[in-house]
Order: sequence, then structure tokens, then C-alpha cells
Amino acid sequence: MALTAEAEYVLRTIEERGIRFVRLWFTDVLGFLKAFTITSQELEGAFAEGMGFDGSSIDGFSRIQESDMVAIPDPSTFQLIPWKAEAQVARMFCDIVNPDGTEFDGDPRAVLKRQLKRAADLGFTFYVGPELEYFYFKGAEDPSFLDRGGYFDETPLDVATDWRKRTVEYLEAMGIPVEYVHHEVAPSQHEIDLRYTDALTMADNVMTYRLTVKEVAQEFGIYATFMPKPVMGVNGSGMHTHQSLFSGDRNAFFDAGDGYHLSKTAKHYIAGILAHAPEITLVTNQWVNSYKRLVPGYEAPVYVCWARRNRSALIRVPMYKPGKEQATRIEYRSPDPACNPYLAFAAMLAAGLAGIEGEYELGPEASNNIYEMSEEERRAAGIRSLPEDLHDAITSAEESKVLRAALGEHVHEFLIRNKREEWDAFKTYVTPFEVERYLPIL
Repeated sequence: MALTAEAEYVLRTIEERGIRFVRLWFTDVLGFLKAFTITSQELEGAFAEGMGFDGSSIDGFSRIQESDMVAIPDPSTFQLIPWKAEAQVARMFCDIVNPDGTEFDGDPRAVLKRQLKRAADLGFTFYVGPELEYFYFKGAEDPSFLDRGGYFDETPLDVATDWRKRTVEYLEAMGIPVEYVHHEVAPSQHEIDLRYTDALTMADNVMTYRLTVKEVAQEFGIYATFMPKPVMGVNGSGMHTHQSLFSGDRNAFFDAGDGYHLSKTAKHYIAGILAHAPEITLVTNQWVNSYKRLVPGYEAPVYVCWARRNRSALIRVPMYKPGKEQATRIEYRSPDPACNPYLAFAAMLAAGLAGIEGEYELGPEASNNIYEMSEEERRAAGIRSLPEDLHDAITSAEESKVLRAALGEHVHEFLIRNKREEWDAFKTYVTPFEVERYLPIL
């Protein structure tokens, strides 16, 4: 099998730079980064035939009786790992296939690729720009704040400037452009925004970003977490996801003649996401803890509606600036940074494409602060709520034809089963809240 020009370039680079080890990265269904290392001598064979491994121990991959998997490195993702500079170690993301070379249904990267092909068949390229928030703490067992800074605070309240700077240096060394870096609303909470790009590249970048943030924290002797709601009483961490569809060089979401500067395509897409939002929430917010963030009062969306200025809406449409047609986009505000980005991007895209293909009608913009409306007022306005907990999310996801088709039977079935186990374990756990509240009086 002849190697591609990209693969040949990688082999030349490895030889010229004397790189001895290559980390092959892939992601399990729950969004955890997995890896194994090969020597540079093995790489040509890996490009040609892939590298076999046991998939039975990877969440959502294979059962014991069909455990053989093959990882095929994607040469377009080749980068040196900057925090291993002294060892000259490189990494590549892999596509996972079956031993016969067919696509493996349980590979999250393949799930996203299938939705991107569906979009491409309709003439669209899907671009995303996620904003990932996270916390720095003293340690994994000690969630103590390291600063008392707030939104956009500069020193001396923000002690994390050097940590964020090192993180950005590593990301840019790996070819990942960064747009914004700042302190977030809660104490010890931070945000680094990656510059928008196509969804597959961005999903790879999100996996790299999360590891880089944690590696830098370890370098400085602290701990970084993407847990959605690690501390009661302060804002949780979100992953607001900006997204748009392009037809060639043209932004398919923009229409200069529309009052909102939104095309019919954009309106159908928004309507699709709103219609299917409760169903895809299990993917965008997949942990028991995710629903501690999705409560009124902490800037996280709860109600299914859209608006331009209203940040309590689930979907926000940033205001159009003349001459910035390329920047017309929507912002989906419910995802959290502990999701699997491949599945989250695939689910959002699938919901939006369902709206386009079905020509869903977009309802009116939510102009009031939805949190200040009564339940009756919200019901009269047709505003539904996102699932209140993991159990509700599982129920919505299980019945969703859109999500099942987007994820495929293999991933959908595993996710439902795994999340049921998580919910059952949570239900039987006696929390400190219960002990503190009831033990002294009952």
C-alpha cells in the first residue's frame, strides 16, 4: 500500500529530527484520551497497515470475544509534544478500524466523520469554536481556590497568568491557535478559547487542550479540572460552542436582507437544535455532576429558547457587525467541557441538519429574562426545559431517533447502558448533604 504525501512528510520529519517515539492517541466513548507508544521504526508499517491493540478494555469499544482493534494514525495530526521536549516525542490521532479494515462503529472520531459527510453531501462544511472553562485547585483531593479573581480580572487577584501563558505556548507549539485567554467569573476559574476551525480538527484540538491544561498544572504543582460543577455556590464550567455552516467560502448562516441577518438555513438549523436539545443533552452534558451546573442563577442555560442579547437563552445569536458576514454564527450554551467533543459536535450537527432537512420553523426570539418568568408564562411562550438530571437525560436520549442515527447503534446503546449504571450508583450513594441534614434530626 503506497503511503500518502502527508505520511511521507511525517516519516522524513521524524528522521531529520531524530524523534524516537510516537504516541498514538484515540478517544473512548466517554471522551477519555487513550494512547500507546510505538518506536519511530514502526511508524511506516503503522501508516500502511495500522497497529493492532486490545479494544476490550476501552470503554465502549469491544467485547472480550471480539477484542482485536487496529489504530491507523492520521498524518495530518502529527505534532511534537512540547512538554516532552527533552525526549523528542511526537503524537498523532488515530482512526480505529476492525481487523478487516472496515470502519469501527465505536470510534467517536468515526461518528463525527459520518455527520460531517452528511453535511458535506448537503453542500456544507461545519465550523465550531468552543469556549472551555476550567478550575485550578491546590490538588485533586483539595478543591481549594488559588485566587479570588473574577471575570477578566488582572493581577494581583489573578495568580494564574503564568500558568495560562505556558498553556498557550504549548498549544501554539502544537499548531493550535488561541483567540482569548482570561480569568472567568468564579474564583480560580479560567478560560482559553480556541480559534474556530472545522469540527474534526477542533475535536482533536479539544482533546489536546484538556491534556495540555492538566500537564501545565502538574508542572506547577497544582491541579486543573474540567468537572462541570466542582464547587457549590459558584458558577460551573461550560463549553459554549459557537458554530456555523459554510458553503465553500460563503457563510450559509448569513443573509444581509433578514432582520436578524440570519438565512433560512440558519433559522432551520437553530430550530433543529432547539427541537432536539433535550435528546442530545446526554451527550453534551454526560455526567451526574453536569446537572448541578444546569440550574437557574449561575449563567448556565436551562430553558430551550433562542435570543440575540439574552445570555439566559440556550442558543444565543451574537449580533451581526457590518463587514463581518463570515463571523455570523450561533452559540449553543449548554455543553460542558467534560463531554466527548467528537460526540457532542456530531449530536449538535445532527440536530441542526434535521432542522434544515425538515425545514423546521423557528419560533420567536425570547426577549425577557426567562429565569424571571413564571412557569405558566414559560409554558404559554412554548419554552421547554432541558433535562433536570441524568435520569431525565437518559430517558430523552433513549427515545431519540435523531441521536440514535447520529451516534449509531453501537455508541448509542453503550452510552445509555453506561449512564444508567452511573445513575444507579449515584442513587444509592448517601451524600454528605443527607448526613448533615437528616442524621441529627431523624
